[in-house]
Amino acid sequence: MKIRFCSGFTKPGFLLVHFDPPSFFAVRSRSLSDSTYGNLCNHKKIPGIGIGLTVQCAIANRRFSSRSVDSSPKRERSSRSSSGRDRVKDKGRDSQSLYSRPSLLEMNKEKAANRAKVYEFLRGIGIVPDELDGLELPVTADVMKERVEFLHKLGLTIEDINNYPLVLGCSVKKNMVPVLDYLGKLGVRKSTFTEFLRRYPQVLHASVVIDLAPVVKYLQGLDIKPSDVPRVLERYPEVLGFKLEGTMSTSVAYLVGIGVARREIGGVLTRYPEILGMRVARIIKPFVEYLENLGIPRLAVARLIEKRPHILGFELDETVKPNVQILQDFNVRETSLPSIIAQYPEIIGIDLKPKLETQRKLLCSAIHLNPEDLGSLIERMPQFVSLSESPMLKHIDFLTKCGFSIDQTREMVIGCPQVLALNLGIMKLSFEYFQKEMRRPLQDLVDFPAFFTYGLESTIKPRHKKIIKKGIKCSLAWMLNCSDEKFEQRMSYDTIDIEEVESDPSSFDMSTLMQPEREEESDSEYEEEENDEEEEFA
Repeated sequence: MKIRFCSGFTKPGFLLVHFDPPSFFAVRSRSLSDSTYGNLCNHKKIPGIGIGLTVQCAIANRRFSSRSVDSSPKRERSSRSSSGRDRVKDKGRDSQSLYSRPSLLEMNKEKAANRAKVYEFLRGIGIVPDELDGLELPVTADVMKERVEFLHKLGLTIEDINNYPLVLGCSVKKNMVPVLDYLGKLGVRKSTFTEFLRRYPQVLHASVVIDLAPVVKYLQGLDIKPSDVPRVLERYPEVLGFKLEGTMSTSVAYLVGIGVARREIGGVLTRYPEILGMRVARIIKPFVEYLENLGIPRLAVARLIEKRPHILGFELDETVKPNVQILQDFNVRETSLPSIIAQYPEIIGIDLKPKLETQRKLLCSAIHLNPEDLGSLIERMPQFVSLSESPMLKHIDFLTKCGFSIDQTREMVIGCPQVLALNLGIMKLSFEYFQKEMRRPLQDLVDFPAFFTYGLESTIKPRHKKIIKKGIKCSLAWMLNCSDEKFEQRMSYDTIDIEEVESDPSSFDMSTLMQPEREEESDSEYEEEENDEEEEFA
């Protein structure tokens, strides 16, 4: 079968052809002709069999159909006469054709005009729309005004919007309201929404079901308690944009690999969720290896992270390494660095040099401290660098009023820097007992200033009474600087020929740090780091 289409149309247009399924029947070979459109198809004569094929064509707004069946001259003439009538009818339908609608060019012009009005509105209120090109925006300025006003109600300013103008592409009903409702149901406080959106405005683009809910479920799978999830999101909203199998999973796996207890991961991430966004190769691993190279065992580093996970946020090259060098510049021995960091890891993350210079100047003035002795003082009590001026001066004044000279006070401060930070009320009670009941010379306290660090009721009084009852004459260090078990052994001695020497009470035993933490039940693992930094010596 051959079908030929003529190209001699008198009016250009689109040619649309629809074929009906063919049917087989016996016909005589005749050709279908049309005076207007020419021969559409010719049939070669197939003896006894013909193929019935219906062809419907539409050219622009003209339509006709033909069948490859027997056509009599009468039907042919009828076709010619009807085509003339069709032309008249087609002229009446021209006004309703596709081309009576706005053209694509006109639609684009209208769209550009509307966007120009929206841009004009934004510029009028101080928003720079340069980054909005290509972003789907409201058609009218009124709808855009509603979006801006909604963002203002959330606490965002024009400056905030300019920092992330793409937020204007979020629909209030379709994007913003569902996301904020979901966060509110989780427990994120409305009072934190403003800061939350300033830090992570991209959350307004997110899908609750596809993007947010899976992350929340993943956090709970890391043993973060449901009640703590809102606090985690408030502290680190960026976590909602992370891939589940990306940085989050690798950072957790590495911490467990170096010895952080699996049961502690939930608490670690609750207190410092920023870990979830840290890359192992660029941040966590170099930090851990640097501390190891200083002499801190890997397991001890793991325990430090369990207790103070925020130390992973210290900049290694910009803060940690310079602070280690500063400590050595202030006469801290290199061998003491592991002990110092283990006792007070914040010392490698603070602005250290100004603090040390201030403390040195203060003590040089108050007790005539030799600058070279500052290193020894730091080794015994690294927290000294963060003590405030006023409390230190009060403690120095207390010691001088007790009858100690400046030289004796300096010796006590160097030997036991804790005397600059202990509770003054407790120190006064201990000193009164020392004077009235123990009746020892002041020099005994100069030789062993750590006396003030022991509990009066729990340790000093009971041991002193046993010493008196036994009739033993000994130093304060021999009486106090030992465990209860060791003290009972000493009480069994008949005579004391040579006093046993214990280690410096202010020295730090690294092995104690590597002991596993006792598991404590708590309704919430969330703790403010500030409370940890304000520990009071008692």
